[in-house]
Formats: sequence, structure tokens, C-alpha cells
Amino acid sequence: MSATDVQNPAGHRDEEAVHAFIERIAMTLASFGFPRMAARVLMTLECAEEDGLTARDLAERLDASPAAISGAVRTLTNMGLIFRDPVRGSRRDIYRLPDDPWYEMAMAKGNIYKLFADLTVDGIDAVGGKQTRAGGRVRELHDFFTFVGSEIEDLFVKWREVKAASRAE
Repeated sequence: MSATDVQNPAGHRDEEAVHAFIERIAMTLASFGFPRMAARVLMTLECAEEDGLTARDLAERLDASPAAISGAVRTLTNMGLIFRDPVRGSRRDIYRLPDDPWYEMAMAKGNIYKLFADLTVDGIDAVGGKQTRAGGRVRELHDFFTFVGSEIEDLFVKWREVKAASRAE
């Protein structure tokens, strides 16, 4: 039994609490530079019982303008955190989450560490080599990105194992 089963044994959905949760997460993500409306849309999709929502659904649930929703879903689609599926026989689209959006985004962005590690090699030379003070700092940056890039693959493997075990419960 999970902690959420203990807190809400009847499975009753508290819409006010859901809304407050979405807003808290969105503000927290925004404090780290994530676009706030995109965070609100993402968390609304995370908390929806439906498999996907239209832009109109999102606008109504978030009391937001269509333009704000449009910009947010464009951001989230570009990040790989949501998918857009056309509704057959309509001009509308349904926005939905991939099976594991955070994992998908991390996998897509995982090569960023290799990219930065590769870029820092040129930086070391540009500042006069690793024997200089600046070169030592850039070399440490290179070592950090190389380390994190190699470790993140292991984390992804572990996450898949944890997720599989959790679903088996």
C-alpha cells in the first residue's frame, strides 16, 4: 500500500487540493527557470484522469487564455514532455504525456553532458591550457560533465528497474 492510499483510502479526488498542488509545483519549477504556464499545463496533464486533454480543456482547467496554452504546449512539445495527437475529423488536437515524460526528457537531454564535456576541451586550450588557473577550472568543469554523463546512463537503468518493480506491486 502506498502513502497516497493511506492518505486517501476512498480514492476521492479533491479538486481544490489538486489545483493547489499544480500551482505549487509550477511555482517551484518556475523558480528553477522552467516556464510557469508550461509547468501548469504539464502538471495538469499529469493529474488528469483522462489520457489526454484538448487546448480548450487545459484553458478551462487553468483559467488561462488560448494563447497562453498554445505557447505552453509548444514549449512542452519541443521539450519532448508531451505529444500532440490530432482528433480524427476535427481541427482539434489532444495533448498527452508519453509513458514516462521525465525519463523521456532526461534521455533526450542526456547527451548535453557529452556536448558540454566536448566543448570544454576547446575552452581549456583557449584559456592557456590546464596548467593555468582558468584552465584548471575549465578542466574541472570538463571532468564534471564527463563524470555526470557517464553516471546518468546508470541512473536511467536503475530508474527502469525501480519503475518496473513499482508497477509490479
